[in-house]
Amino acid sequence: MTTDGGTAEGAVPDGGGTKHGAHVLAETLRLEIVGRPVRVIEIAPGMVKTEEFALTRFGGDAEKAARVYEGVAEPLTADDVADTVAWAVTRPPHVNIDLLVVRPRAQASNTKVHRETR
Repeated sequence: MTTDGGTAEGAVPDGGGTKHGAHVLAETLRLEIVGRPVRVIEIAPGMVKTEEFALTRFGGDAEKAARVYEGVAEPLTADDVADTVAWAVTRPPHVNIDLLVVRPRAQASNTKVHRETR
């Protein structure tokens, strides 16, 4: 079994190049190993709030990092993603979860996020 932790953005061709590449790699691997007892599972999380990700993304700028999640009632957590992975890999051996996009309810798409105003 192999799991690929891409992002929801990578599941569409106009998403990030590297992210889309990981998605295509999973699809290709699945085609090449068909008939073998191996599952290729791609988990594509949307907005996940962690301590490091946004801070690293914005070069340590804590103010910019905080704005990513501003007004979003409940972004996903790392535990939400871990729970999703655990669920996917514990399906019966004949079941494969090709692609599972998991987002917080506030995120309708990669470009549409509901933000509550104060």
